[in-house]
Amino acid sequence: MTTLNAPHPPTAEIPVDDALALILAAVAPLPAEHIPFSQAAGRVLAAPVVAREAMPPFAASSRDGYAVIAADGEGTRRVIGEAVAGGVGGLVVTAGTAARITTGAPLPAGADAVVMVEDTTPGSVALEHGSGGDIGAAGGTDRDRGGTGGAITVRRAVVAGENVRPVGQDYGAGEVLLAPGAVLGPAEIGLLASAGAVEVDVYRRPRVIVYSTGDELVEPDAPLGPGQIRDSNRFAMAEAVKEAGGEVVFAGHLGDDADDVDALAAAVTSADVVVTSGGVSMGHLDLVKPWLATNGTLVFGRVRTKPGKPVTFALVGGTPCFALPGFPVSTLVCFELFVRPALRAMGGHADVRRPVWPVALAHDIAHAGDRVEFARAVVAVGADGRPVARTTGFQGSGRLLSMAGANALLRLEGAAGLARAGDVVPALIIAAVGGGA
Repeated sequence: MTTLNAPHPPTAEIPVDDALALILAAVAPLPAEHIPFSQAAGRVLAAPVVAREAMPPFAASSRDGYAVIAADGEGTRRVIGEAVAGGVGGLVVTAGTAARITTGAPLPAGADAVVMVEDTTPGSVALEHGSGGDIGAAGGTDRDRGGTGGAITVRRAVVAGENVRPVGQDYGAGEVLLAPGAVLGPAEIGLLASAGAVEVDVYRRPRVIVYSTGDELVEPDAPLGPGQIRDSNRFAMAEAVKEAGGEVVFAGHLGDDADDVDALAAAVTSADVVVTSGGVSMGHLDLVKPWLATNGTLVFGRVRTKPGKPVTFALVGGTPCFALPGFPVSTLVCFELFVRPALRAMGGHADVRRPVWPVALAHDIAHAGDRVEFARAVVAVGADGRPVARTTGFQGSGRLLSMAGANALLRLEGAAGLARAGDVVPALIIAAVGGGA
């Protein structure tokens, strides 16, 4: 990782945007790895994928119908057999003949177009001696599929190339199909399969160790004793890491004593990123921030934001370490603002930030006048096409319910400390937006 000289004293309270800039300056894409394409969903390509052959590799029918010579125009054709997808036949279409053909089948030699079934009707034709099969008045025999005999009448003439996929219509041999930086979604995975690119070079996922801290924390299935609360941060952070494209290699709990916190020494040598919650305030039991300052470079230790002012970022032996505040909402908001972009950048993503929309407020919102406040909200698109935001209720940092169901973080700032209904403010979009505002 990059060695960073912070432009601010570590104890200074710095702007949100400066904090993110410092983080992104300190991280870089991880080395590439060569993996099966079937395991590459969501990953970012580190090397181009080049087509080895054209697609389709042969002229193929794009319709069910009859392969014909376009210059024959309308009229009766003798059916000489059938070309099917995946079949290898020796059919040769000549003037006055046609071959029944299915979608995706190779175009028989001699044919240059396909007339659709719905543009034909069964016909009749005098059979050559020995062709076999009796043709009734309506035309056609039980040998129409795959054999000689039978006839059709073409009711609409076609032009050369009609209903035919030519060689290389999708892509040609040697063409770059996917460039470095492409994110592999369903379509891209399918494209890799079609091109026979069964192994690809992708940026490695960041390996992340997650710790929650505090003697008051107990496991989710434990009964609560006096002064105890169930640990939610560890599990929320682990899921946030996965959603951001990281790999959780360990998630655990640290108590409020120096021996426990010293476990971070092993963590920074066995992971690409370490994320903790709690232990970053000003109390004598807040031991994480002092440990980071003693054992590494404390890039910043306070940010002018609400929630999450004591969020801390450090480099220990080159490993990025994020120490997030302990209140559940502060933890997740700071993860969105600072940790997620870093993980995305390390995974090779070019676009590491959430989209930001201008949204109108549905009601007045009081906010901190001395910091940038990120209010949890639900944004919906109204009938007029405008996105409108409503907060999720009481915005306390300990109220995790205010994050549940939220699809946006409203960026509220200004000395007045009050945003009015109808004001348009930036909204960090963190989940899908629907209609119905």
